[in-house]
Formats: sequence, C-alpha cells, structure tokens
Amino acid sequence: MKKLFYNILTMAIIATATVSFSSCEDEKIAYTLEGTWKGNMYISSYYDGRSYDATYTEITFLKDPYAYSSGNGYWVDYYSDAPWDYVANHIDWKVDFGTIYIYFVEEGTSLRISDYHLNNDRFYGWIDDGGNNVEFELYHTSTPYRDYRWGYDSWVDDWYYYSRSRGEGASDTTKVEKPIRYVRGK
Repeated sequence: MKKLFYNILTMAIIATATVSFSSCEDEKIAYTLEGTWKGNMYISSYYDGRSYDATYTEITFLKDPYAYSSGNGYWVDYYSDAPWDYVANHIDWKVDFGTIYIYFVEEGTSLRISDYHLNNDRFYGWIDDGGNNVEFELYHTSTPYRDYRWGYDSWVDDWYYYSRSRGEGASDTTKVEKPIRYVRGK
C-alpha cells in the first residue's frame, strides 16, 4: 500500500513539474514574440478567379499583461500586383506547450506554428494552416521598450509603438467580397 501511494505521489510530482516547466517555456516564447515581425510568410490570396502573392507580411504580437503566454495583435499581408494594397486581420494568439496558435478574427480561420526557431532578431520555421506545411522567415523590427529608466531627464523613448483597437473607424454597412487567404509555399 505504501509503495502504491509512493508511486502515485511520484507521478503527481512529475506531472506538476512538467506542466510548470512547459508553462515557463511558453511564457519565455510569448515574451520573445512580443513586438512586430516582418518578412515572408508565403501567403497568397485568391480573388475574382486570380491568385495574388503577398510581397511581405508584418505581424504584431501584443502580449496580454494579465496572461502569461497569450495576447492579440495584427497580421497584415502586403501586395504589389493585386487590386488592393494589403489584407489586414486582427489576431488572437497563444503559446501552449511550445506551439503557437494564431486565430484570424475577421476571417474566422486559424493556423499553428510548432516547428520553429525564435530569438530576439529572427523567427523562422514552418506554419500549418490545417493541411499545408509551409516555411516562413520573419525579422524583428520593433518591441515596446521594457527597461524604463526613472528620474529627471532620463526617459528614453527610442521606439515607435502604435495601437489600434478592434472596430476603430469601422463601418460595415455594405458587403464586399473579401479575398481568400491561403498558404502557397515556396
């Protein structure tokens, strides 16, 4: 009986340690993701019988200050030969056991990033939109300044940070056909 109790207690401690470890790792990933990233996600949009390739993508991850590993932000695909200049979406994102899940609010679609490399300057790997695995490569362009210096004349404001709220200036009185985003690959 003692041995059974000991085994159950040991398994519970291991399970707790595993969840705690993964939770800390998820928080580190979310902290590193915070900011704006720019590069090629190999995104295309299909519209009016034609396919258009995005020139580049810009993603802003805003970390929720009350959650350890999630937040919201913006995903903007820029085009040069399409009938539009860009396709923008608000995103909700979270990191769970190392996998990054991104939900596109306006489109109601999602993708996941599970095979990737991430540091303070570069974010690259593979995205999965539910059927396609496609390589991507992004470079870090800005981060909200985290290390504030307090005191007279010591404020350092060397970053540009902007924020848009959902629905700001939006008037959806007419229905317009939207382009359909898909992952095209290299």
